[in-house]
Amino acid sequence: MPDTTLTGDPSHDAPAEHGDDAVGYYTPGDPISDTKSPEGPISERWQTRKFEARLVNPANRRKLDIIIVGTGLAGGSAAATLGEAGYNVKSFCYQDSPRRAHSIAAQGGINAAKNYKEDGDSVHRLFYDTVKGGDYRSRESNVYRLAEVSTNIIDQCVAQGVPFAREYGGLLDNRSFGGVQVSRTFYARGQTGQQLLIGAYQAMERQVAAGTVEQFTRHEMLELIVVDGKARGIVARDLVTGEIQTHLADAVVLASGGYGNVFYLSTNAMGSNVTASWRAHRKGAYMANPCYTQIHPTCIPVTGSHQSKLTLMSESLRNDGRIWVPKSKADCDKDPRQIPEADRDYYLERIYPSFGNLVPRDIASRAAKNVCDEGRGVGPEVDGVRRGVYLDFGAAIERLGRDAVEEKYGNLFDMYARITGENPYETPMRIYPAVHYVMGGLWVDYDLQSSIPGLFVTGEANFSDHGANRLGASALMQGLADGYFVLPHTIRDYLVDGPFEKIDESHPAVVEARRSVQSRVDHLLSTNGTRSVDSYHRELGNIMWEYCGMERSEDGLRKAIDLIRTLRDDFWRNVKVLGTAESLNQSLEKAGRVADFLELGELMCIDALNRRESCGGHFRAESQTEDGEALRHDDQFAYVAAWEFGSDPDSGGMGLPVLHKEDLVYTAIEMKQRSYK
Repeated sequence: MPDTTLTGDPSHDAPAEHGDDAVGYYTPGDPISDTKSPEGPISERWQTRKFEARLVNPANRRKLDIIIVGTGLAGGSAAATLGEAGYNVKSFCYQDSPRRAHSIAAQGGINAAKNYKEDGDSVHRLFYDTVKGGDYRSRESNVYRLAEVSTNIIDQCVAQGVPFAREYGGLLDNRSFGGVQVSRTFYARGQTGQQLLIGAYQAMERQVAAGTVEQFTRHEMLELIVVDGKARGIVARDLVTGEIQTHLADAVVLASGGYGNVFYLSTNAMGSNVTASWRAHRKGAYMANPCYTQIHPTCIPVTGSHQSKLTLMSESLRNDGRIWVPKSKADCDKDPRQIPEADRDYYLERIYPSFGNLVPRDIASRAAKNVCDEGRGVGPEVDGVRRGVYLDFGAAIERLGRDAVEEKYGNLFDMYARITGENPYETPMRIYPAVHYVMGGLWVDYDLQSSIPGLFVTGEANFSDHGANRLGASALMQGLADGYFVLPHTIRDYLVDGPFEKIDESHPAVVEARRSVQSRVDHLLSTNGTRSVDSYHRELGNIMWEYCGMERSEDGLRKAIDLIRTLRDDFWRNVKVLGTAESLNQSLEKAGRVADFLELGELMCIDALNRRESCGGHFRAESQTEDGEALRHDDQFAYVAAWEFGSDPDSGGMGLPVLHKEDLVYTAIEMKQRSYK
């Protein structure tokens, strides 16, 4: 059984850094920095890095092997681009088809600084909006590069045939998203992620047909192979046959998405997990800012304890929908159509007149929580509380006509009607915040390389671009930017030193990686306890949502850490996993993922405890303004928290994590408290 005992006593008398509530829960480590980002004007850094990165000639590319884990927008576009460049690529996904990657669920759009609306947009404004939206907790060089390459993404996707919405004259249309005052979001009705994923998928399949990409579906990465300090392969399980396989390469790319399912209830696909990233973290890859979780304000509310996931309604709906609750608690159980205009509180428009319903997601989410906590929530009571606010299209239908609204949002309205049984053209939608995206992830430098040489991380799996809050329509932008336009340039500077020494399955590091996977599988199947995997996952999710969700506090986080440690210890002693290892076994799949979530959840709480400030999606009750807005403390916390896995030297199990700080320095933008009023 894995050792789950943690060393260290949080009550010891070590001197505390001012404002650090997590003393005793971690070990201070050496500071780190991003040594790959060039100096000079920010607008020239990416061009400088592309020129300085060494080249691999076409003949040598054919000798180099790359493993890519994940086939969403980041992984699919990277596989297509690297395959077309001539590298030998192995692509892995746990789904039955790359087209089922969770990128397909991103509905609202993709940002790009093309300024088609002539409303003042630019690369610098997209950069500024993204850094401000992330509450000044992202790395400015990476964000500027993202804004710079965003324009290329649209041209690439149009060339692939992605059916973006167009105006009457044939030009590409744009709409607005939260946190900005310009229209820069390109969209394909309410299915933008699906259309972009099909574009990346067909580009990758072209390389599969050409023989440069080998595709492994229904395979889950369970371990990273590290040889002489470098990432050299993975151990994967064939989810159909149960066979444990070894795959070796010169470099490994993780594009495995985020870890929002640590909360159990989220908008993520049921299979979304942290295992690929967490296995890399245990092998030495730093995990950065894990507490930065995004709560999306536009989700269908929870209806009861029977649910296993939540449904996202696109943020694009906030363009034309108006959000409100009754002014009086007495009106909360009335038909909303019977509540006169004078008795409605359009609270976002009231509190934030400059941005109104288009405030960033973290602000809209907290505002919804506040009015519901006041007792003015709407919809059916769940556990005695109404958790819902209205998203009303009555004014938009009156202004634009039903046909125009249906053309822009029809499939979203249909989805809402199928799920709730209500007609949103006639009755306002009900929405409430839910866990959606994570800004934290594996630490990477400017080249997207982790702290393990040869391990590169793209898309939501890394931390680099969104700070403490992601603006809407930026996830698709980052995934495609990393895969199409960034990684292909930066990975070559590493691969130019390859091919590296050939290793085979008899190498001690490979043998040990396979042994650890087999031992873990055997233990999960042999425990034969009394509790189901789902029961542990649900309990963990309840702990995380209650104490590390929309609001965090010192006492709550300490309690959560204790509860998670107790739950994890019980899991390894009392979980019951049905079936066998030599077959399709979804219970076994879930068990491995939940085991990693139980370790991640504790680190998220320690990270949140360490950061005694409010920024973006991380809201500490102890740090807020008089009117309840997030209050940062740049003098203490303007850093990336990069956590190294701390193993217990006696048992080899979990020890105290090690905190490495990367100072955030802004040269092209001024740090200031956010205001959307």
